[in-house]
Parts: sequence; C-alpha cells; structure tokens
Amino acid sequence: MTPWTFFITHRSEIWSATLDHIALVLIAMSFAIVIAVPLGMLIVQHPALRTFSLGLASIFQTIPSLALFGFLIPIPLIGGIGPRTAIVALVLYALLPILRNTYVGLTSIDPAVLEAAEAMGMTDTQILTRVRLPLALGIILAGIRTATVITIGVATIAAAIGAGGLGTFIFRGVAMVSDAVILAGAIPAALLAIIADLFLALIERRLRLQ
Repeated sequence: MTPWTFFITHRSEIWSATLDHIALVLIAMSFAIVIAVPLGMLIVQHPALRTFSLGLASIFQTIPSLALFGFLIPIPLIGGIGPRTAIVALVLYALLPILRNTYVGLTSIDPAVLEAAEAMGMTDTQILTRVRLPLALGIILAGIRTATVITIGVATIAAAIGAGGLGTFIFRGVAMVSDAVILAGAIPAALLAIIADLFLALIERRLRLQ
C-alpha cells in the first residue's frame, strides 16, 4: 500500500489522531507558559533562585524523552498510563526555552529605560510588569515558539504510554515495518510543527516591530 492510499483510506483516523496530538500540545504548552513566565519574572528579582530554576529545567531537557515518560509512570497522582503522564512530561520539556527566554528578555532591557522608570518613582514590581515585561514579549514569544516545536515532536513519543496522538501511527508503522503507516504519523506531525513555527514567528516579528 502506498502512503497516499493509506492516507486516503485512513483519513478519519489520522484526523482524529491529529486532533489528539494538538490537544496534548496545547494543554502542555498552557501549563508550561503559566509556570515558566511567572517563574522567569521571579528569578529576575531573586538571583538566588535563578541558578536552581534554570539548572533544574536544563536537567529535564537532557533526559531522553522515552526515559522521562518511563520515570513518571510509577509516580503517584501524576503518573500512570495515558495522557496525564504525557502532559506532565511535555510540560517539563517545554519549561527551559520559555524560562530562559523570559529571564533573558526581562534582563536585556536598555538600562536608560529602567533608569527613567525609576526616576518616575516606579517600584521594582511596577518596573517589572509595566516596563520590562511589555518590552520583553518578543523574546519571550521566541522561547514559546521553540518550546512549541519541541513539544510537537516529543508528543509523538506519548503514544508509547497510551496517550494517543500521531505517534500511534509511527509506533504501529515501526512494528509493521510499513513506511506508509510511519509517514501517516510523521508527515502530519512535521506539518503541525512547521505551521506552529510560522504562525508564532509572524506574531514574534510583529511584536519586535512595535
């Protein structure tokens, strides 16, 4: 069976897996952003926490994806077989790019701008939220963009623990030694990554021009 024939005959199944894949990525990225952006803002004002936070996020990034999924399975509450464990793993992988870019963006502001804000009587918190954060949005979004592309790719491994997604076809194709089945998962996943990257790059470019 050719890849095109497989795509046509299994289009509904592929579409369903694509929606599951998108859901995994969106949920994981939402949690990662909610965790990493405020944490990045916090470590700007608390240098003692900076090394620990960035170091811990870096450690998660270095663990092989399949091994991380395996490590999380036996952990109570967050472990087990299914989407929950996959989302936790994806969040851990997405933290570093967002956290690092948030910190870099917030600390790379022109000192003259910060001095002007201080001269206006702004507190450190006001400077962070009203000056640093708006100016750093482009760099923060670049981190979110990188994390999103990474998450889309790593999410294919989630099928190994029963979380569904496009990785289902990839693992099935490997077991069947079928290029057509592998491509049914690999091509949509690659397209999702390209579309997400282009969309976020467009938003990032507009933010940097403002």
